[in-house]
Amino acid sequence: MTEQAENQFSIQKLYIKDISFESPDTPEVFTFTNWEPQIELNLNNSNKQVSEGVYEVVMSVTATVKNNDKTAFLVEVQQGGIFNISGFNETDLKYILGSQCMNILFPYAREVVSDLTNRGGFPPLLLSPVNFDALYAQAVQQQQTKSEEVKH
Repeated sequence: MTEQAENQFSIQKLYIKDISFESPDTPEVFTFTNWEPQIELNLNNSNKQVSEGVYEVVMSVTATVKNNDKTAFLVEVQQGGIFNISGFNETDLKYILGSQCMNILFPYAREVVSDLTNRGGFPPLLLSPVNFDALYAQAVQQQQTKSEEVKH
């Protein structure tokens, strides 16, 4: 009787890989009496295998905030993590990397974005919660649709 490898998942390290804050239209942007920001938010993720059962996962958050057609600020954060993941089949591994690791990294990235905007002299930018399970399912569905289109 052969034993199956036991599923293992743990966090080895969480860290900021890259960070940037720009406020190109200061001090003029502070002279506006009304603060009605238009926010453009982009979230991306990437991962790579570092060694056997060890993966680096990076969440990239980019927020561009404009007020009265002037760029108030641009904040970019790459929140990284190193995770020990072993014993899972390929489908489950992709799900863990694409959804579960994002759920772990997001609160850290959210805190950095809020802190940076506050330190930049603006009201803290509080990112809304994100359903990474739904985003992952949507990405899988899009890949399946593209694969089916290529076959036809």
